[in-house]
Amino acid sequence: MLFTHFSWTSGVPVAALRERLTVPVLAFGGILMAVTQTVVVPLLPDLPRLTGASAGTVSWMVTATLLSGAVLTPVLGRAGDMYGKRRVLLIAFGLMTLGSLVCALTSDIGVLIAARALQGAAAAVVPLSISILRDELPPERTGSAVAMMSSTLGIGAALGLPLAALIVQYANWHVMFWVTTALGAAALAVAWWAVRESPVREPGRFDVPGALGLAAGLVCLLLGVSQGGQWGWGSPRILGLFAACAVVLTLWWVHQLRARGPLVDLRLATRPRVALPHLAALLTGFSFYANTLVTAQLVQAPEATGYGLGLSIVATGLCLLPSGVTMLLLSPVSARISVSRGPRVTLAIGAAIIALGYAVRIADSRDLWVIILGATVVSTGTTFAYSALPTLIIRAVPAGQTASANGVNVLMRTIGQAVCSAAVAAVLVHHTSLVGGVSIATLHGYLLAFAMAGTVALVACAAALAIPADPASQDAGQARDRTAASRDEALEGA
Repeated sequence: MLFTHFSWTSGVPVAALRERLTVPVLAFGGILMAVTQTVVVPLLPDLPRLTGASAGTVSWMVTATLLSGAVLTPVLGRAGDMYGKRRVLLIAFGLMTLGSLVCALTSDIGVLIAARALQGAAAAVVPLSISILRDELPPERTGSAVAMMSSTLGIGAALGLPLAALIVQYANWHVMFWVTTALGAAALAVAWWAVRESPVREPGRFDVPGALGLAAGLVCLLLGVSQGGQWGWGSPRILGLFAACAVVLTLWWVHQLRARGPLVDLRLATRPRVALPHLAALLTGFSFYANTLVTAQLVQAPEATGYGLGLSIVATGLCLLPSGVTMLLLSPVSARISVSRGPRVTLAIGAAIIALGYAVRIADSRDLWVIILGATVVSTGTTFAYSALPTLIIRAVPAGQTASANGVNVLMRTIGQAVCSAAVAAVLVHHTSLVGGVSIATLHGYLLAFAMAGTVALVACAAALAIPADPASQDAGQARDRTAASRDEALEGA
């Protein structure tokens, strides 16, 4: 009797607690992943002095994370579908935490870059978590949970900048990595305890040649895009990288079509219901990233420019904080819109709101409150768009391919961000003026960058509207129409 009472009081509540904590734990992991990727940004201007390396070498602390994240996201997503999503999720958390620990223990730039590459594995946390949520939650809870999970990318980025800026300004720079190490260890521990292993798997042999081919092609592509401004877009190195990318990815595409268990199911990925959300993810990633990238530079520009506010790094991070809070609060709203109108409508609305936000930025980029307002509007649209994308993918692919398909979708966002970084840099470099003997981007250059990002957002809106309607959504819509018609007839008869 005592044993039965003990099992009832300790076993059942613990299981229920684990179930309730699944969504918060996974969301915490997604936010931490985004924080880990962004915390190094405020540190970049001081790293050459702190490490004794050149500015070009130091920039690899960002590039290495971008490259490894882009390569590992689809690979770990596929591994999760095959070998267990929880298992691979814990591996991603472990690599992220190990990378933070190594960064906290060293000032050697080579070791720091390698450690930042380890942290890039955390990019797979979001697609793996979304797949776990699909498998574990009832349908009525999946939409809001997936919306929250997808929004953690923007929330973490908005929180990471002010956090890192505060630590860098008031403490030793290694403290920043000790903090992320402690948070990573906590995320690993609670995920191990709270998250159950999903029974949904797609057995088979892992496509090693496909993984190596995709890795080589993506490294060539993203390395060329990220380093084109420094090495010269017409330099032999950049042209060679793009040529190698075209050859490698062509061979990889042929291999994927012939492989029995491909890394990426291209026949599925090229269907309009999957391909168009991937295209929209690339375009949305481009338009979203310009918001953070340009705002940070604009408000820190010297007041002598006539438009700059001369804000500190900490104040700059705080300017972006409302964007993160907005994404946190609006993710349930976006989920409700997806339930009532369908995720493609939510995606189209989000892209249109992003374009509206850039229209605000173009109208006035001198007053701080308008800058914060415009940035927050862009983040609002990003919340809607990012929450709708995984839902579109979930509805279009089999359960056994959820993690790998969402991994490709996150990869497309990453490519969009990389292309945006290069495009914004190219625009600003060609629109500069001398202020106090220093070449600084002009306000016209920033406005052109906003116009470019807004235009890309409108293209993303068009891509969203071109996505074929989900049959389930059509059936639900027809049912609502029939219900409304019956109600109207009843009222007329009365």
